[in-house]
Amino acid sequence: MRSLRTRVLAVVLAICLSAPGALQARVTPTHGFDLFSAQEEVQAGQQAATQVPKQLPVLPDSDPVARYVQRLGAELAGHAPGEKWPYNFHVVNQKEINAFALPGGPVYVNVGTIQAADNEAELAGVMAHEISHVVQRHGTRAATKQMAAQLPLAILGGIFGRGALSQMAQLGISFGVGSYFLKNSRQAEKEADLLGSNIMYDTGFNPQAMAQFFEKIQQQGGSRAPQFLSDHPDPGNRVEYVMTEVDTLPRKQYRGDSSEFRDIKQRVGGMRPLTAQQIAAQQKSGGFSGAGQAGAPSGSTGQPGSDVAPSANLRALNHSDFQISYPDNWQVFGDQNSAVTIAPQSGISQNAIAYGVMISGYQPEDPNASLDQNTHELINSLRQSNPDLRQIGNDESIRINGVAGRSADLIGVSPVQDRRGSSVRERDWLVTMKRSDGNVIYLIFIAPDPEFGRLRPTFEEMLRSFRLR
Repeated sequence: MRSLRTRVLAVVLAICLSAPGALQARVTPTHGFDLFSAQEEVQAGQQAATQVPKQLPVLPDSDPVARYVQRLGAELAGHAPGEKWPYNFHVVNQKEINAFALPGGPVYVNVGTIQAADNEAELAGVMAHEISHVVQRHGTRAATKQMAAQLPLAILGGIFGRGALSQMAQLGISFGVGSYFLKNSRQAEKEADLLGSNIMYDTGFNPQAMAQFFEKIQQQGGSRAPQFLSDHPDPGNRVEYVMTEVDTLPRKQYRGDSSEFRDIKQRVGGMRPLTAQQIAAQQKSGGFSGAGQAGAPSGSTGQPGSDVAPSANLRALNHSDFQISYPDNWQVFGDQNSAVTIAPQSGISQNAIAYGVMISGYQPEDPNASLDQNTHELINSLRQSNPDLRQIGNDESIRINGVAGRSADLIGVSPVQDRRGSSVRERDWLVTMKRSDGNVIYLIFIAPDPEFGRLRPTFEEMLRSFRLR
């Protein structure tokens, strides 16, 4: 009987070993010497997180870009192994490609990272990588090593698991922005790559996108890559070992980009995030408010500046898709191949346009549908990312230099506040035109409702100068 049972087990084991994917290899979190209890780790991260908005231009949690990152982050974190940390996700209005995680759950992603991601899987890869740093407790493990080097063995043993947080403060160790303990070792990077690839896989994303994104920014070089690579050093053969890990996982159909990702990509394309140099200058002059004004230009108070009044002198913007004239005391944010915002410097407030015009493109679901249908589809898309926006009156047909267009008036909430600190209503004038390829190009002229009439002649003059290429 025992011999028969042994033979049966041997056959079952042989089948399991020979069946592709039957015994899939899975990455499990590594462990190391750590003085911090889980509660202390969460507390350390929360303490550091309260300082981040004072040092960096963090978007408000209510911002559509932040809300999207929160939803994507929560989905990825739902597949993270190990301790169920209280993950939370934030967006930093910074141009350089970067992301970082604090102990115990807070994760921060730069706007520049979202702008650089060619697809949702690449962005998910960056976020899964940061989640993996939290899972692996890389920050507190690094801090523990530093504490062990500074403290006598007797003291170190006495604080194990119950006093690391207070002892860390006495030694001047912190997890603030730019902290040594947020700059990962090559071994930590490899661990986060491999664990992150599993998180991506379980969430439905192609894990190869993470390695491809890191490889892409390394090859790009230039002004944006070094910051990311200084905090996330390349372990070497990143693509090779991630693909080796992927080969151990059963084949599956990976998800594509969501419509929400496409909407957010369009939105961040029109944003003008601050550079590291601008952030450093603002930190020297007092830092950021940490509430509601994150990412606003230095000196912006939510009130109009003297440069809002448009100059009578116009200059031309030659874009790859269009030409338009604008007041020469206003500025162009964007380049000739991207979405463009034309506004006075003080017309950008709370990471939103308070005065000016945004020009962008929209790819409708059905490019063969009428411009009227495409326009209503665009309005619905804009309302999804800004629920306070609503149309007033009916849209109507217009012509712009012989090209058929549609015009619609919208009302929303302006970032400008009145003297009592309350937000005022915003008027948005939407104009759409159809390109020969079926895509829609649109302009949104923006001003606080009480002042829109004063700026409308300038807006109409800009529209009369608009020509599609």
